[in-house]
Amino acid sequence: MGMKNLGLVIAAVVLVGLLGLLHWSNRHQPSDTAPASATPAEPAPNILTLNEADIHQIEITKRGEKLVLAREAGGKWQITSPKSVSVDDAEVSGFLSSVASLKAERLVEENVTNLARYGLGSPVVEVSVTEQNQTTHKLLLGDDTPTGNAAYVQLAGSTRVFTIASFTKTSIDKGFNDLRDKRLITAEADKITRVELIANNQALEFSRDKAQWQILKPRPLRADGTEVDDLVQKITGARMELSEGEQTNAESSFASGQAVATARVTTDSGTQQIQVRKNRDDYFARSSVNEGVYKIAIDLGEALNKKLNDFRNKKVFDFDAPEKIEIHDGSKTYFLTKGGEDWWSADGKKFEQASAEAVRDKLRDLEATDFADSGFGAPILEVTVTSGEGKQIEKVFFSKGNKSPLAKRANEPAIYVLRANTIDDVLRVLGELKT
Repeated sequence: MGMKNLGLVIAAVVLVGLLGLLHWSNRHQPSDTAPASATPAEPAPNILTLNEADIHQIEITKRGEKLVLAREAGGKWQITSPKSVSVDDAEVSGFLSSVASLKAERLVEENVTNLARYGLGSPVVEVSVTEQNQTTHKLLLGDDTPTGNAAYVQLAGSTRVFTIASFTKTSIDKGFNDLRDKRLITAEADKITRVELIANNQALEFSRDKAQWQILKPRPLRADGTEVDDLVQKITGARMELSEGEQTNAESSFASGQAVATARVTTDSGTQQIQVRKNRDDYFARSSVNEGVYKIAIDLGEALNKKLNDFRNKKVFDFDAPEKIEIHDGSKTYFLTKGGEDWWSADGKKFEQASAEAVRDKLRDLEATDFADSGFGAPILEVTVTSGEGKQIEKVFFSKGNKSPLAKRANEPAIYVLRANTIDDVLRVLGELKT
């Protein structure tokens, strides 16, 4: 075949391809059921402009199911149907903000004749907002636009069709699980004065006086406030995980699961409880606040699965800024008194600041690696620290112990197991004191 004939063949193939593309294009022109794309003759206005404070009832209907919310006399919202439960205040606030000032992206059609082309013949979602004067505004949500970044909407009774941004649609397309209060414990963390934890065959109880936590059970002990606060935050932060599959299986998973812990928190308003069980790698909870069983986050299950020593204060001393330090090492006695920025000895000599602060820091940093029930022998070192303008006096005795040095605070039963060289380190910084 010559070059001339080859060129004619290629041209013919290209022509056939173009004719086929034109035929396909003609067959796929938008039908009367496809969304219109004409540019509106005027800028799209706000679809709704309401005063949030005037809204007192909301109805959301989707897939034939109706969700009703009502504002109570005190201004607080409550879900009243399909059952009465508290709301997630943040979610409802976001919903109200979106609906009360609903902005259109554009006006699609001024006088709509075919609602089906926008999915508005049978709306995906219907939102009715009723004001105190009994005026009701019904918003109809239809299909997403072909690009998927907007959705068609109409105000019932109007002939206009608009688009709203997808994120706006998401903020108002809500269901029961979206707007309900998902907290398993509704007590506020800073109002809790007592915590009970039953875990690992042990009953623990903590009490708070102002900002200070104390262990009450199994016996009075110093508590690590940070650990107890973390426990409280985990309990009050517990949320339901509400995907349909997890919700369906939660009851059976809880029933066949292994008990992890039961936690109770008490405020002036009463006591709330949460029970947690583990099934395989998942945790499930039943709360006294809400009906049913719900899957929960793993970190809550792990936070409750703790023992007494996890919550004990491992610091030997509580002081922060001491005013006086007195140490007895056999026949040797050391006195350090703070005056302004300086440290002074018993005979009025000023200590070198770095060496005095080394003693202070060494004592302040003493921390137990474990706790013992017995074995505290004759003290070989006695330390008394005064702080808090003379109101806080801490006396601690140190002994060698059988395997590790031990410490014991005066008038307290706890025995602190220390690192191997702890007493030697204290004696070393004392030996380095300089005036």
